[in-house]
Amino acid sequence: MTQYLMSVWHSGDYAPADSEMQQIYADVGALNKEIQDAGQWVFGGGLHPPTTATVLRSVDGKVTTTDGPFVETKEMIGGFWIVNLADLDAALALAARATVACRLPVEVRPFQDEPGDS
Repeated sequence: MTQYLMSVWHSGDYAPADSEMQQIYADVGALNKEIQDAGQWVFGGGLHPPTTATVLRSVDGKVTTTDGPFVETKEMIGGFWIVNLADLDAALALAARATVACRLPVEVRPFQDEPGDS
């Protein structure tokens, strides 16, 4: 099994109508339950806007903090799933269902193997 990050991307001004947002919550909640029932769920959730981010950076042994996102972009990660799946084909099939449920683009990336994993 491989862990995959499925990240949901949207523009900073993305703001669906309340009724559409409620349907998105319902559809994503139903998908989350299916993922959990299938034993594929590791973790997932929605994120607050990038304005709530804090970046920590170590330079020459000194840690500094900066308010705001690491990179200023027009698009941002709005949420994510981390799932355990057999292979990339399974991840892409699940991400296809995820993009329908959340109505936004979903990027799929596998996690690197840990040393000693095969």
